[in-house]
Amino acid sequence: MSEPTADTDLPGADGPGLLRPGPDGNGSRPRTGRVGYAPGVYDLFHVGHLNMLRNASQFCDYLIAGVVSDEMAQRNKGNRPVVPLDERLEIVGSIRWVDEAVAEDVPHKLEMWERLRFDVIVKGDDWKGTDKGDKLESDFAAHGVEVAYVPYTQRTSSSMLRRILERELEGS
Repeated sequence: MSEPTADTDLPGADGPGLLRPGPDGNGSRPRTGRVGYAPGVYDLFHVGHLNMLRNASQFCDYLIAGVVSDEMAQRNKGNRPVVPLDERLEIVGSIRWVDEAVAEDVPHKLEMWERLRFDVIVKGDDWKGTDKGDKLESDFAAHGVEVAYVPYTQRTSSSMLRRILERELEGS
């Protein structure tokens, strides 16, 4: 598989092809081959999320996006997402590189592996070489699950978008 890049030259990004056909965006293909798991909050969906999912799809034949629940996001990041879980699931599940979008409603990624039995978990390379990234690698190595890293998009983040929104709302 080719090495992913963080560029935003996405085929279909400004026309047909970006969104998958189908009424619900989930389960349109049978789950076969190498299964990947790309967890994230995916709040205020932006090009960094799109890059993550596109790049994650290069590591597997079937990609599951784990959309972190509102409660888990509150617990892990200290605030609830702006966009509710059901809407984030619909958005992420509609992206053509995603075969299935599921709610991640447990505190540990290994619990999602027990539920889904994926072969590779994909995270942004901002995790690589950190304590949390090292722990993820150690935890999953014991189960034969690869941890793959994709380029983190520096320019845009949900945290930055949230700060801008809060400033705008305060000024109103």
